[in-house]
Amino acid sequence: MILSTVETTQPKGWLVGPWNSPVPIPVGYANEGINELHYHAEMYEIYLIAKGESTALVNEQEVHLRAGHMLVVEPHEVHTFIHSSPDYLHFVLQVPFVANDKHSVNI
Repeated sequence: MILSTVETTQPKGWLVGPWNSPVPIPVGYANEGINELHYHAEMYEIYLIAKGESTALVNEQEVHLRAGHMLVVEPHEVHTFIHSSPDYLHFVLQVPFVANDKHSVNI
């Protein structure tokens, strides 16, 4: 068994993944929508919105998210978060995990 807790003083973090456990899928969180425009060449990112609201930007399309929503960002889709409510929290899974598969995009 592995038990982890969201660190409310950090804007984002990783709860578990292949770097610190036998779990093959990274599971992370964010207490706010992090505005870092990027894409992944091989990984899917699955966002599970736990509370609050946020606006994601996926391939220049605004996606409004709220508690209970799930967003799957596919490989090569450029994405970021541009707004979030003060009570926002999401969990994120990266599948399949590929080390160093985050590619920044400058506009």
